Amino acid sequence: MSATENTGVRPVGIDALLERVRAGYQRIEPRDAYEAFESGEALLVDIRYAALRERDGLIPGALVVERNELEWRLDPQGSHRVPEATSHDLRVVVLCNEGYASSLAAESLHRLGLHRATDLVGGFQAWRAAGLPVTPGPS
Repeated sequence: MSATENTGVRPVGIDALLERVRAGYQRIEPRDAYEAFESGEALLVDIRYAALRERDGLIPGALVVERNELEWRLDPQGSHRVPEATSHDLRVVVLCNEGYASSLAAESLHRLGLHRATDLVGGFQAWRAAGLPVTPGPS
């Protein structure tokens, strides 16, 4: 029995899923994310894995939370939350390497009630291309 027959749900490809997810919130461009972060209006969360951070560098002041821990660390009600996870009204800007995984991560945060969560269009690569601050990654 196929998944469709078993659940009655028609499979969707990743491109269609991303389109559907992104329609549920307003994504943010690198310069706008930088301004919101610098003014204290947003928490910038880097979900890239260690090898990418080592290779490409870090955004100074961004909170590093690898993708597999994101929901546990940012849930304001969770026992494993980071100190920055203060409320469901927190504006979170999630970034990955190129802006794909971060869209799925932002949607997951919405499901936890973080209704102001968004992601960075183009991810870290767009941030760096815009000439925004980056420091060398840990070696």
